[in-house]
Amino acid sequence: MSLLKPLTPEPEPPTRTVRVMLVDDSLVVRSILERIVDQRPELKVCASVASAHDALDYLAREPVDVVVLDIEMPGMNGIDALPHIMERAARARVLILSSNCVEGGPAAIDALALGASDTLAKPGRGSFSGRFAEVLIDRIMTLGHQQDYPAVTRIAERRTTTPVPAAIDTHQKIECIAVAASTGGIPAFANFLANLDPRITAPILLTQHLPDAFMEFYAKQIATMTPRRVHVAAAGMAVERGHIYLAPGDAHLLVVANGRRHEIALDRRPVDNGCCPSADPMLDSVADVYGKGGVAVILSGMGRDGAIGAARLKEAGGTIFAQAPESCVIWGMPGAVAKAGIAAATLNPDAIALMLGGFPLGRRRS
Repeated sequence: MSLLKPLTPEPEPPTRTVRVMLVDDSLVVRSILERIVDQRPELKVCASVASAHDALDYLAREPVDVVVLDIEMPGMNGIDALPHIMERAARARVLILSSNCVEGGPAAIDALALGASDTLAKPGRGSFSGRFAEVLIDRIMTLGHQQDYPAVTRIAERRTTTPVPAAIDTHQKIECIAVAASTGGIPAFANFLANLDPRITAPILLTQHLPDAFMEFYAKQIATMTPRRVHVAAAGMAVERGHIYLAPGDAHLLVVANGRRHEIALDRRPVDNGCCPSADPMLDSVADVYGKGGVAVILSGMGRDGAIGAARLKEAGGTIFAQAPESCVIWGMPGAVAKAGIAAATLNPDAIALMLGGFPLGRRRS
């Protein structure tokens, strides 16, 4: 490193301005949100509109990075408008800001399943400052700077034939599929599940970062997509083929061997990455119980949760798949696995599912 200083300071790389659209029928709420967003020079309110129809009209003419969308609006509500908004602005990330998101109501899960990137509960009229403003800015900044890749892959995406990478042993039987997901993971998992060969009956363990209040609603939604039986995991449940077990929002999901029986265990001890539930303990337990019969699928999400557990599963002989960046809302979790060199393949969720169809079906009993 040279000790000589340049005569003139080196210019810092320019910060891209994030274009934000506010969609809320309340003029008061929009005015408050405009003041919050305008506090950050990296953010620009490019449009502030009172209806979904106005939002769609604007999106037909101008680009937007982040759409902050209310649910309850006259005319077309936010849930009905969401697919049209995502179609009209394919690269935009949508943050649902609604009082309906309080306590994890089903409207929030519906929005996430339709492709919304995140949800945030709208506070009361006197509570928009302080912590709420900080959280809102953080969410918008995070989503706004995830523009290097197109928006999330649609569930109805055309099936494609994907060549099998040489690193994948397609002679290994699948005994358990463990899925880790966070922001953007709900539509990604739906895409994966829709393309999974129904003859694959290995149990699926799912750690999706959501508050505990969301989990029952999310489990019911998954159940509409698949003939598999879907459960919010509880300690002592038998892990059976043809079932999906969803980590509760306040505990890590583990699988343990009890003689010949495989059971669910829950662990609430803190982990280094701070997530609860965390995918690392889940994947670690899959490595212990299933070894080379374990498959990990790391989907869209912020941070590195799952990277340590996936490395442990790979050491035990298991197979790791990471979601490709072009279909992620945030390529944090799958990116950490891919960059560590432990993913056998980095593919879109449908392609991962189709590739698993080339594996033997595994034992008929767990």
